[in-house]
Amino acid sequence: MGFFDFFKKENKETYDQGLAKSKQSIFEKLTRAVVGRDRVDDEVLDSLEEALITSDVGVETTLRIIERIEDRVARDKYVGTDELNRILREEIAALLAENEREELDGFTLKPGTKRPYVILVVGVNGVGKTTTIGKLAYQFKEAGNKVVLGAADTFRAAAIDQLQIWGDRVGVPVVKQQMGSDPASVAFDAVNHAVKEQADVVIIDTAGRLHNKVGLMNELGKIRKVITKVVPDVSPEVLLVLDGSTGQNAFEQAKQFAAVTDVTALAITKLDGTAKGGVVIGISDQLRTPVRYIGLGEGMKDLQIFNAKAFVESLF
Repeated sequence: MGFFDFFKKENKETYDQGLAKSKQSIFEKLTRAVVGRDRVDDEVLDSLEEALITSDVGVETTLRIIERIEDRVARDKYVGTDELNRILREEIAALLAENEREELDGFTLKPGTKRPYVILVVGVNGVGKTTTIGKLAYQFKEAGNKVVLGAADTFRAAAIDQLQIWGDRVGVPVVKQQMGSDPASVAFDAVNHAVKEQADVVIIDTAGRLHNKVGLMNELGKIRKVITKVVPDVSPEVLLVLDGSTGQNAFEQAKQFAAVTDVTALAITKLDGTAKGGVVIGISDQLRTPVRYIGLGEGMKDLQIFNAKAFVESLF
């Protein structure tokens, strides 16, 4: 079975095109790291370390990758620089795979998954949170799921209206209340509506700010509590949306959110317009949290299910 037999051709093309800027940047840095050398030695590894750090992989994750490559070099005794790219791909893919989970098969819920599948979406304003929700709704609906949206970001001006626009565009219902309403009350109504309508997926927009760590923790805790009143045996996915184009700033946001709530999955957007695609590797590794989706363009289908092998193959 070929590497991409499992991966649709159009998905591979989306990965290749969406990660083109990051790929070009990393390729140039890796080329400089090995130029004029025929084997992987300490100097090459030092140059590789610099290339990864300056590609927004992050210091701690870069050191883990370098350590893995050092182990390979020591085990194989002699590793030529022509083999370095292959080894680098294998080790980074293995690193990312440590955090993968298998609740979904693409945008299709696997047999046995508790319904409704509830996704609480968190993230600061400006990262593409509402757009990501709209694209998720579209992709889940296209996969044959019945989808409901919940407008629980009730404090930001126009947040409810923006979600309604996406709901209308995709053709899915939006459960909402007035601006300033209790977010937990909206979440309760959304999940309750989903149960009554036998919906498969509920996506709930939550406050788009790190306004107050205690306040955020309490708000999300209250939302979780009311959801379990409606569906006691469902554990909501907490999806953190990050803007990949901000590089290490996205990593800092991820750490702040992870400190106050149990983030269970990541969506990293806007990777198509940046050379900072390496940040995906560092964030997933440092948070020990799976990247579930990546944004590789403006189109509805450009929000892609993250596949570690495909990502590394395209990036390197």
